[in-house]
Amino acid sequence: MRVLVIEDESDMARYLCDGLRQDGYDVVHCPDAVSGLQQAQATGWDLMIVDRMLPNEQDGLSIVQALRAQKIKTPVLVLSALASLDERVKGLREGGDDYLTKPFAFPELLARIEALTRRMAATEESRVLKVSDLMIDLRTRRVERAGTPITLQPREFRLLEYLVRNQDQVVTRTMLLESVWDFHFDPGTNVIDVQISRLRTKIDKGHSPALLHTVRGVGYKFGIDG
Repeated sequence: MRVLVIEDESDMARYLCDGLRQDGYDVVHCPDAVSGLQQAQATGWDLMIVDRMLPNEQDGLSIVQALRAQKIKTPVLVLSALASLDERVKGLREGGDDYLTKPFAFPELLARIEALTRRMAATEESRVLKVSDLMIDLRTRRVERAGTPITLQPREFRLLEYLVRNQDQVVTRTMLLESVWDFHFDPGTNVIDVQISRLRTKIDKGHSPALLHTVRGVGYKFGIDG
């Protein structure tokens, strides 16, 4: 796991870097905001530890703000001697993922790093839905089956996402109308059947097993077993 430490105090930087390396982390240290921001932008990191107060009246939060403005979502743990509630809230609202006040015990630092790592892993995992060899990337809206891209219209994508999120559960036409179309009307209309037919052709044609099943008189079910 690669960690970028942006800290100007030499003793604190040594304490952080030595401790993290002993725990198996790959650590790079930057002593100021300029080099820290350059490193953060140039190379991918699993985590950044940023001191709030940096030399030349620079604020570590300015680094975080710049990264967030560039859509860089790497978790950031802010370190600071500013311990008031207002300062902690400010650090989080301006892009920090966690805020640890100095002085601190190293085991607490490690525990917070582990928590951020778990949170990030869970977030990444939740962006991708999978059923058998079907994959949906919710962030890029990419859909593939057995590695073959599938092009869906926006409504078809919403319909597929809803079905996959309710995998192995029977969903009725009324449920689909209310959740995918966002309004109520006669569930006897054939708009659902038409959309399901189109989606089934794109998802199941030429593939095995079939994933989109009709439950006669009730609705539909998505999964390996019909």
